[in-house]
Amino acid sequence: MIGRYSRPEMASLWSEQSKFERWLEVELAHCRAACDMGAIPKSDLAEITSRAVIDVARITEIENTTNHDVIAFLESLAEKIGPAARHIHRGLTSTDIVDTALVLTMRRAIVAVENGLRELSGLLREKAVRYRHLVTLGRTHGIHAEATTLGFKFAVWHDESRRNLDRIRRIEELISIGKLSGAVGTYSETSPELEAKALAHLGLAPAPIATQVLSRDLHADVLSMLAVLAGSLEKIAVEIRHLQRTEVSEAAEPFSEGQKGSSAMPHKRNPVVCERITGLARVMRSYAGVALENQALWHERDISHSSAERIILADAFTLIDYMLNKTSWVVRGLTVNEEQVARNVASSRGLIHSSRVLASLLKRGITRQAAYSWIQAAAMKVLDSEDRRLDLLASLCMTPFPGGSCPFSEKELVELFQVGDLLKNVDMVFEKMGLCS
Repeated sequence: MIGRYSRPEMASLWSEQSKFERWLEVELAHCRAACDMGAIPKSDLAEITSRAVIDVARITEIENTTNHDVIAFLESLAEKIGPAARHIHRGLTSTDIVDTALVLTMRRAIVAVENGLRELSGLLREKAVRYRHLVTLGRTHGIHAEATTLGFKFAVWHDESRRNLDRIRRIEELISIGKLSGAVGTYSETSPELEAKALAHLGLAPAPIATQVLSRDLHADVLSMLAVLAGSLEKIAVEIRHLQRTEVSEAAEPFSEGQKGSSAMPHKRNPVVCERITGLARVMRSYAGVALENQALWHERDISHSSAERIILADAFTLIDYMLNKTSWVVRGLTVNEEQVARNVASSRGLIHSSRVLASLLKRGITRQAAYSWIQAAAMKVLDSEDRRLDLLASLCMTPFPGGSCPFSEKELVELFQVGDLLKNVDMVFEKMGLCS
């Protein structure tokens, strides 16, 4: 991933140095297990563990000749270790090391993603509680609907973050397997016992069965989970982008001192970070698509998945780490214009209460057709009127009721236009979610 969208910790985890360190970690675990079973002398194991050093430059130099990175890695180790290096990789195939080491890297990356999501989830909770009672317009299809609260929006996002945490925990458990079972997975030159002992050193369980590779449905599941998480972050970003529009102006992402919005228009304060999150979510979904394509390999294995995974796995984890960090930054520093929120609610001219009037008429035995027609006629007058003082309450009073007089007194109508009645169950929802304080 380009440096612009990388954070140091995650970028380091997917570096060449880190990759070879994980390969060595697997090889050493295999040697220790073999020693435990009496297949390697303890003196040779001591030589291996003390002399094995990663030299990326030398591995690269050898690979320029071998055109095989694992062989280059093994030859580099042999140069440093000496005769005891003969025990390394015995009975194994390249993908035993590559796939098992990749799991170790992904597990570390998943932990980092989980930590980032926990931070974001806490921020969403904090905003949900803070703005629980700040009345704002609900919008469906981008059009004023009923009233909601700004805290309710954050609570919805917080709930989604909890589901994403559940997904991450499931994926971490699912992916915590390795394979050290040889060229086509049949243990022809090794044994299930040795595999189990070696993987135990790494904190992994053996795959129940494998070919030369771990089945790629596992990796597709991981990338799909990350794509879903990216979609959740995009959902937050898109909403904030809308709220920052000039015509809405209810909330805005942070704008730092010295920041510029446009090379041509000095007044601009654009939601550039939220737009960036939106764009990167598209990239994340494309990576999930590649992972799904990687599931079908020829026979016991080909390497059509390998080149793609060198890109998508490192990039996907690096991007989601960056996106989580930026989303937390936006949420933490979000500016909320409470006065503009109130002005926008008032701008609805009472139309947000149409559903409550309809429900009340139905309770009084009025047919839905008659009730709906009366309210819609009054509402259309408000929408079409150039007189901004005309609201739904006044329009209802002026609109003849089909087939008779209005079923409500003016006082009863006024009572139907109280925002609190639309939001009477918000606190109950927050209590149910454990977001009361």
